[in-house]
Amino acid sequence: MKLDHIPEQAVVETERFDLRPLRKSDMGLIGHYAGDKRVATMTTSIPHPLPPGSAEAFVARALSKDRDEDIWAIDGTKSDGAELMGIVSLKPLDRNQSEVAYWVAPVFWNTGLASDAVQALIDANPHADDTMFASVFQDNPASAQVLTHCGFQYLGDAESYSVARDATVATWTYSRKL
Repeated sequence: MKLDHIPEQAVVETERFDLRPLRKSDMGLIGHYAGDKRVATMTTSIPHPLPPGSAEAFVARALSKDRDEDIWAIDGTKSDGAELMGIVSLKPLDRNQSEVAYWVAPVFWNTGLASDAVQALIDANPHADDTMFASVFQDNPASAQVLTHCGFQYLGDAESYSVARDATVATWTYSRKL
């Protein structure tokens, strides 16, 4: 399926942080955090070990006019936090629906950052979606808790391939009507 071009990406502002489009200066921290095995193994697409050039390719894809998803940096500089604390993304599907994905650097785990970032994206609803979907690995209950905290409802079990694990992993799938 070929989707229409995604319009310019909005900045989502909160008191604690901004969700802003990626920039080239994010490559170093993305490489550092995404290269952490604890982060990579909880995603479908981040390899471990992280190959050279991966962060650069990720940022280039996020900045492309032909991108198929919007990717935001969770930027805490407005509250004296780190310039990049994690990533949240929104990939358009059909019928006014999108898929949410996110990861947060381990140093910011258990701070409510992931829940706040997902909630900010829901509140802003930059793609004017009717429904958002997300899935998490079943061995990552903290990410499932983020989704339920943000009002997502459990839909069912599935499986997804994890590049870092080189295996198919059981997932829980969730949806949120907007």
